[in-house]
Amino acid sequence: MASSAVSKLNNLSSWVVMSTVHDPALRRRNARIRMAASSNSGSGEVAVAFEEGQLERPKWTGETPLSRLVGAIISFKPLYSVLKLGARQVLISTAEKTSIPWREMTKDVLESDVYEEMESIEDRSIVYPDYYLNPFHAYDEGNLSWLAAAEAEAATMSMVRRAIPYASSLDEANQIVRGNWLQAIESHRQKYSGNSSINDIIDIGCSVGVSTRFLADKFPSANVTGLDLSPYFLAVAQFKEKRNIQRKDPIKWIHGNGENTGLPSKSFDLVSIAYVFHECPERAIKNIVKEAFRLLRPGGTFAVTDNSPKSKILQELSPVLFTLMKSTEPFLDEYYLTDLEGTLREIGFVTVQTVMTDPRHRTVTATVPY
Repeated sequence: MASSAVSKLNNLSSWVVMSTVHDPALRRRNARIRMAASSNSGSGEVAVAFEEGQLERPKWTGETPLSRLVGAIISFKPLYSVLKLGARQVLISTAEKTSIPWREMTKDVLESDVYEEMESIEDRSIVYPDYYLNPFHAYDEGNLSWLAAAEAEAATMSMVRRAIPYASSLDEANQIVRGNWLQAIESHRQKYSGNSSINDIIDIGCSVGVSTRFLADKFPSANVTGLDLSPYFLAVAQFKEKRNIQRKDPIKWIHGNGENTGLPSKSFDLVSIAYVFHECPERAIKNIVKEAFRLLRPGGTFAVTDNSPKSKILQELSPVLFTLMKSTEPFLDEYYLTDLEGTLREIGFVTVQTVMTDPRHRTVTATVPY
């Protein structure tokens, strides 16, 4: 029965992917997105205004009848196990349909010398917060496993391709998703930090270092640090960085808790958090924002990019996809219900700005006052 259910989930999700690909209206919209990204690259502004839905957040989150129904389905353990398997298969299938070699990339990591990096990365004194021990992303061990770490980069690539389904390549999709995120940071810094340079950057919740490397490439003269709670992710990040790129100033990797990094106050010009908060309960989000405020120098920039509650696409996800999503993201509701902009202002940030940087994601930027 479980096998049959997974097969049905996969067939339905495949139909959703394929029907999206052949939707003429969405095809025309993506053509406009590509043209805007191409014509406006390097301008310091987000290339195009992405469409918002009519709601403040998806109706499948919060205390709505639909949300409660989805919660009840997920709480039924036999069905949850099926959903978890289905969610994993959807991720892999989506990746490989868009020429992302998920299994090959995973094998490449697991059969490498990556394990040797753990000794220099792991801080054995760390006590993991209770929420971090949840089974995220269909992994029973959550982020604390070699399989999760080995598959993380392919999963990130898949996320980018899902955000821009008509991009002709992963590079083109990244030009929009990552390019607009970096442009939002640069635009905010130019407007609200004067001509101050970015000398020190920390990427909190850096995972296997994909966002960290984008930041290092964007700001090549800066000292860049990636911090994460998973030593497995950091081992992969350090291994890939050593193998692929020789930088003048190598990225520094730290095994630490973003709620309490232990790093000196006022020691960074940019604190970035990419695709992390949707995996955090509200209390952790607020603690990380407080820590970011402490870490930033006066005039420093704080940047968060993550799912946008107002995304039209996310608000209109098919039932199978939002049920699969919620089955692997235990704190998704708390994220969507958190007033992130209000939290930033409450903690002391000024010039809080929010912009949709692709059809699914927003980037929120703010400044520490002088």
